[in-house]
Amino acid sequence: MGRTVRVIAALGLAVLPGTTAHAAAQAVRPPGAAAPAVPAPAAPVLRQGAWTGTWETAPSGTTPALPGAAIRNVVHLSTGGTAVRVRLSNRLGTAPLRLGAVTVALRRAAGPDAAPGTLRTATFHGSRTTTVAPGHDLLTDPVPLPVRAGADLLVTVHTPDDDGPATFHRQAMQTSYVARAGAGRAHDESGAAYTTTTGSWYYVTGVDVRGSATGSVVAFGDSLTDGIGATTDADHRWPDRLAEHLRARGLGVLNAGISGNRLLRDDVGPSGLSRLGADALDRAGVRVLVVFEGINDINTPGLTGPTALTDAYRTLVARAHARGIRVIGVTLTPYRGHRLFNPAREALRQQVNAFIRTGGAFDAVADADAALRDPADPQRLLPGYDHGDHLHFNEAGLLAVADAVGHVLDHRPASRAALVPAVR
Repeated sequence: MGRTVRVIAALGLAVLPGTTAHAAAQAVRPPGAAAPAVPAPAAPVLRQGAWTGTWETAPSGTTPALPGAAIRNVVHLSTGGTAVRVRLSNRLGTAPLRLGAVTVALRRAAGPDAAPGTLRTATFHGSRTTTVAPGHDLLTDPVPLPVRAGADLLVTVHTPDDDGPATFHRQAMQTSYVARAGAGRAHDESGAAYTTTTGSWYYVTGVDVRGSATGSVVAFGDSLTDGIGATTDADHRWPDRLAEHLRARGLGVLNAGISGNRLLRDDVGPSGLSRLGADALDRAGVRVLVVFEGINDINTPGLTGPTALTDAYRTLVARAHARGIRVIGVTLTPYRGHRLFNPAREALRQQVNAFIRTGGAFDAVADADAALRDPADPQRLLPGYDHGDHLHFNEAGLLAVADAVGHVLDHRPASRAALVPAVR
């Protein structure tokens, strides 16, 4: 990541405080809980061997359940460890969710086959089955399974009953697999029974690792973070590319993007303000929150000035600071030529970006607007970064966003070095 971009403020990851983020909890509270308005003292550094997030997806809605099926979710790990635990979600469900079996395994190659000898059964307080209450997530017990950074993990979930709407992430940009006659299939190393494919993740919303990882970075946003424009199954969303850059430091990168999501209102998924806890602050080992969201709010009728958005940013930052988490703001990128663009919305984008750059709310700023705009027409994306709809990025554009954020994380100004302890 040698690309040079204009960075308004910079923040060194090596000097950020750590947090275990409810690492020992098995039941995870639902989103929306109030947070202190005044930042609390910084959390202690992440201790050796603590849990760290290695993969995440944020629930975006519900879909009809697949009773009796086994769903083999394919997830790409950003950092490694000696054991894993999985977060299963019934957060958006309306009835108790019975889990008949959950297994984890390393993927053998492309497809649904498990690598021989790696399949493990996950338990919940020692039991192979459990029930997740509506509105809640649940963590498995630790599963002894060495995993490396960049590995694909198969998380297979068997749901024997029709428990109502299934919590899922619609646009995974990843192929997963379903065995319709699922009883017992969760324990198959072979993927032969997994004859149906899906482009969504069902029930699984996170994987943590335990070992030498030094913390995690949460990418919080909308479709630009979720990965629309990336090649399916290539793991080229900008948080994936950032994870490649940070891999040598043992840092996880968690993707909390939801296509269509807004900060201020529920729409596709809960609003950014209401899901911040469950999708970011409560995740394991979080040290940095990267906020790249707001363009969908600007494109929503009724928003006539920047105040609601800038107040939302201040609230996000205050809640993160109360947990000892530093926050990077990312400027909103141009989109002239898109069907929702108009001059009034462009003026609002410019006002919001001025706040992100100079309002003093964020600990650091990555100027994605400056990195991706066309110098000849700054209200448009550079053609080489445009996926084609003039809003979303192609893979070169996704890499440019990762470069902008990575540049900030690489930079450690001496004046800040003594503020918080270094990672150890």
